[in-house]
Amino acid sequence: MNIWMKGTKEFWDQRYLNRNMGWDIGEISTPLKEYIDQLTSKDLRILVPGAGNGYEVSYLFNHGFKSVYALDISEIPFKKFKKEHPEFPKDQLLIGDFFELDVMKFDLILEQTFFCALQPGLRENYAAKMHELLKDGGVLAGLFFDFELTEHGPPYGGDIEEYREVFSKYFHIKKLERAYNSIPPRQGSELFFIFEKKTT
Repeated sequence: MNIWMKGTKEFWDQRYLNRNMGWDIGEISTPLKEYIDQLTSKDLRILVPGAGNGYEVSYLFNHGFKSVYALDISEIPFKKFKKEHPEFPKDQLLIGDFFELDVMKFDLILEQTFFCALQPGLRENYAAKMHELLKDGGVLAGLFFDFELTEHGPPYGGDIEEYREVFSKYFHIKKLERAYNSIPPRQGSELFFIFEKKTT
């Protein structure tokens, strides 16, 4: 496939149609589940970008978080999600380019295999956009992969120092460390993080 196709709607549509979804573990990942379980307010407005089949979205919604939004560039996984969750508000399923989202602000954004799917040249843009989408005091939390950066993604890797450098311009680094509760296939290759939006 032409490298310029990577990251386009057509690219991701094809991955879903071919069931080429190595990132999809079939359920919410343990680190995110345990993080969600300790959230104290059900009133948070939450975004899950690159939501795919929406395991995190489903878990949040089923545990009382009603202001949760899923975003994906492909509508294909949302067709499945709608059938499985007919009670989920359709207007909270957002189809489009993350970098063009400008409709609202969020208290919390959850990262799960979205960052690693973007071409590395977009990482600064990602950090800036996350900052823009969060309310003052808002939090970006989730998982980054921790393995050698390669041009052969997605997924694309990276390391803790690169992430610290990119995100410290926009966020207070509250936590950035090796995930202790990764699923077995990802043990030793995930970093769990909590970043709080910097305000001027």
